[in-house]
Amino acid sequence: MYNRLLPSNFAAMDTFLVQPVSKRAARLSIGAFFFIAGLCFASWASRIPDIKLKLGLSDGGLGAVLFALPVGLMVSLPFSGWLVHHFGSRKMVLLSAVLYPLILCNIGLVQATWQLVLVLFAFGLTGNLFNIAVNTQAVSLEVLYGRSIMASFHGIWSLAGFTGASIGTLMINFHLPPLIHFCIITGTAYLLIALLYRNSLRQDINADDDRPLFAKPDATLLKLGLIAMCCMVCEGAMFDWSGVYFQKVVEAPKGLIPLGYTAFMSTMAGGRFAGDKLVARVGTLRVLQISGLVIATGLIVAIGFPSIVTATVGFMLVGIGVSSVVPLVYGVAGKSTVFSPGVALAAVSTIGYLGFLAGPPMIGFIAEGVNLRVSFAVIAVLGFMTTVIASKTKF
Repeated sequence: MYNRLLPSNFAAMDTFLVQPVSKRAARLSIGAFFFIAGLCFASWASRIPDIKLKLGLSDGGLGAVLFALPVGLMVSLPFSGWLVHHFGSRKMVLLSAVLYPLILCNIGLVQATWQLVLVLFAFGLTGNLFNIAVNTQAVSLEVLYGRSIMASFHGIWSLAGFTGASIGTLMINFHLPPLIHFCIITGTAYLLIALLYRNSLRQDINADDDRPLFAKPDATLLKLGLIAMCCMVCEGAMFDWSGVYFQKVVEAPKGLIPLGYTAFMSTMAGGRFAGDKLVARVGTLRVLQISGLVIATGLIVAIGFPSIVTATVGFMLVGIGVSSVVPLVYGVAGKSTVFSPGVALAAVSTIGYLGFLAGPPMIGFIAEGVNLRVSFAVIAVLGFMTTVIASKTKF
């Protein structure tokens, strides 16, 4: 069902292949949209402490407010795939790329907690539509290339995250308020849209209207979703708990507490840019199998030898392991011959994001009952399940 995209597959796709722009121009355009998505999200994340202070939120209050963003994301999942299928990814990319930075600006305008809740809900909702639409574009372009290029797009997202965090630090040092910061980001995003949108793909792969819009995921999509879920549990653990681990278990000096997170993010970004070449050499299945082993190994190293050097190396391995899993899963899911790309991606994302949302709280509960090292051991097992499930999935 999920055939490898060889040139012989292209004969039945004549209407899709007639694209008015070059592959290179389309790749630049789609990459720019991945960059916009990562830049906007990182810009918001970099100013969370300032917004927390402005609204006088406690730690617990902030945690409750932040939950509005993933709620918006989850609420949007059922209809994001339908919108992309019905209107096409090109139109939905433009709509979400315009709205996402605009909503970012509105975060800078909030004066009350309830306003922040509503805006974050909209931010999560629009962000997921952006995610489904731009990944649909990427899947379609991957067909045109006839080889894996999905991981590099997600690498651009990670690179944008570094860029957004760096710009945020600069803005804070210049004492610029979040609103001005976010307006600068929005202006940059709109400039990129104006310059590059015309080169986005005009037609999606497998976009015929007789495909089901709302149906139970088949066995392959379900397995792909479970692979994504296991990986995203590990990602969520690194995003939310790597600093705590370095503080409480590694007992790193204050200035080195962010080292684990930085190590993870750097190798995750680098791994994504190298992932496509690795897929070309050994295949998708082998890369996913190796990824699960590397995730588990990295966590075991950090758990078994909790010193600054070894824990940093361990977290670097985790970054390498998770780097290509979600991009590859999206790439396979988007080529479903049963569902349109948008619907298939939404189905896999729904399952995957459950891990991203459930992972960090699960770590907290286990740490509260036992300790943080045991929590990370559970995450290591889930990381290894990426290998196990991938081995039972047909690619």
